[in-house]
Amino acid sequence: MLRFDVLGPLRVTRGETELDLGFPQQRALLALLLVHTGRAVRMAEIVDVLWPGQPPASAPNVVRRYVGALRRLLEPGLPPRAPGRRLPGRTGGYLLHADTDEVDLLRFRDLAQRGMRAAATGRPETAVRHFAAALGLWRGPVATGAPAATREHLHFTAVERELVRIAQMAADAALLCGRPEAVLPTLRGAAALEPLDEPLHARLVLSLAAAGLQAEALAAYDGVRHDLAAQLGVPPGPELAAAHARVLRQQVRPAAHRTGPRTPPERPRPPHPFVRPAQLPPDLAVFAGRAAELETIDTIAGTAVDAATTGRVPAAVLISGMPGIGKSALAVHWAHRAADRFPDGQLHVTLRGFAPGRTALEPAGALRQLLAALGVPEQRMPEGVDALAGLYRSLLAGRRMLVLLDDASGAAQLRPLLPAAPGCLAVVTSRNALPSLVASGARPLRLDLPSAADARAALALRLGAGRVAAEPEAAGEIVARCGRLPLALAAVAARAAGRRDFPLAALAAELAAAQGSLDAFTAAPGTPDVRTAFASSHRSLTPPAARLFRLLGRHPGPGLTPVAAAALAGLPTRTARLLLGELAESHLVTEAAPARYVLHELLHAYATELAEDADPLPPRRGRPRRCPWPGGRIHGRGRAGDAGLAAGLGDVLGPTR
Repeated sequence: MLRFDVLGPLRVTRGETELDLGFPQQRALLALLLVHTGRAVRMAEIVDVLWPGQPPASAPNVVRRYVGALRRLLEPGLPPRAPGRRLPGRTGGYLLHADTDEVDLLRFRDLAQRGMRAAATGRPETAVRHFAAALGLWRGPVATGAPAATREHLHFTAVERELVRIAQMAADAALLCGRPEAVLPTLRGAAALEPLDEPLHARLVLSLAAAGLQAEALAAYDGVRHDLAAQLGVPPGPELAAAHARVLRQQVRPAAHRTGPRTPPERPRPPHPFVRPAQLPPDLAVFAGRAAELETIDTIAGTAVDAATTGRVPAAVLISGMPGIGKSALAVHWAHRAADRFPDGQLHVTLRGFAPGRTALEPAGALRQLLAALGVPEQRMPEGVDALAGLYRSLLAGRRMLVLLDDASGAAQLRPLLPAAPGCLAVVTSRNALPSLVASGARPLRLDLPSAADARAALALRLGAGRVAAEPEAAGEIVARCGRLPLALAAVAARAAGRRDFPLAALAAELAAAQGSLDAFTAAPGTPDVRTAFASSHRSLTPPAARLFRLLGRHPGPGLTPVAAAALAGLPTRTARLLLGELAESHLVTEAAPARYVLHELLHAYATELAEDADPLPPRRGRPRRCPWPGGRIHGRGRAGDAGLAAGLGDVLGPTR
């Protein structure tokens, strides 16, 4: 029987014999597989952990060699190239098979679960027994013996945070039943591991005093107070300060001095009331559809909630898509549905990444908003993004909280705001794809246009089901003329709602007459507007990409290749390909197939407006006014039939070879 140890020195023993785990990176691979026992780890994750920074091109082959060596180590006599039972391959990765009683981390989690069940059912003494047994498996920093750079990865720091969280729960149960000495050794070790975790140090101070070690309790408080001042520039927070005050006033009675019959003590009150934020914006009353997208976020949220007990890294989901497609509406609607999964509250910040006429919110400003929502007074907030982020993550430690970060401009704006605590979930919306955020572990959800049925249902919610049912053809044409874009549908529905005596057919006729223009989608002042939304995305582009986007209004077909874009803009094909990639990352074009891009009809209309305003064509007889997208005709003045169409195309594209 094999025994795997990762909660301290990394070891594998067979009987009484400790196995030689080989090269440092081979040990790191084994440690990574151990903290994910029973779950496949993708090759990309393995390479990222083993080679932080820039991995060599040969990294996958080196990983395969390490896997082969570990297979032969764990299963002597295994035939060459045989996967064996312990370390089989999975699609794109590898999986370590082991039973609960073979891995100390699995035994720890099993005992911790028993302790949590006992604590939840009012049996603190039983909870302390299970917690103490679980924490007794902790023998030092996780995966000691693996390279230091590896152990700093989130996969391992998440396990250490899990240990700290269970130590806090054990302290609560021990204080409740008067057995602080049962958890003191572990609390001391956890406090050394997390020198700035104020909730943890508050429990250490109280447990030391309850064990009759008042002088050590006061010294422990002085130590963490000094560290907070030196590293974060802040005084102790309310929870830690309240614990110190209770010790000074001798309000924590040592367990050994208690006399009389033993009765279940009162559940201790928290040293200060935890502020439970509930900051979600109102849900959209006319939200419709998006069932598949809601299910996807549900799955990611299940991972986040599960992380509270498994110690996996916190989850984040990035909802991205073109302007006006309904990213914020989806995020807010899902957040209201799932709020009860996050009992410690919901935070919300609008980052103004693409807000018209306003600058994007800096990370320091966003962190100050988040800390204020968590009850931190302005005078207690430190200076600098790093210090603010450290305090923010300390407050989220051990919590299960939903953080909604709306309208982000880039990954640099987001990174300090992402929670580091397992059990928390960050839901991010952005018009940009943010590949660097996805590479660091965020789950991407690219939002496409709603189906025609969903768009029609949204229109019915805004106008009334009876009105839509009375004119089904007109309603269908309105949906089509809006290109199924939710923001355009909202603008048109707002006009229709204010003119209830007008038939929908009249509104559909107006949209048909304005085809190729955004004039029909102008919203009332102070409400979201299609042209304004598109303009803020266009302004965020680099000048070469912005120029190419304007020129796309002159391209007559529904599809575009890098070669066609290069000819249109007078650029090398390689440059055009890079610029199309920037437009695709900003969701102003869509790469429908490899090297084939398409443009939404309303974005095409906007590009045409920009092209005419910024770079007008020479005034030639028969110059086309608009090219509706897709499938519209190019209308030439004074020309007719195929000759007029050919001349119009010549005006748009110039001479061809």
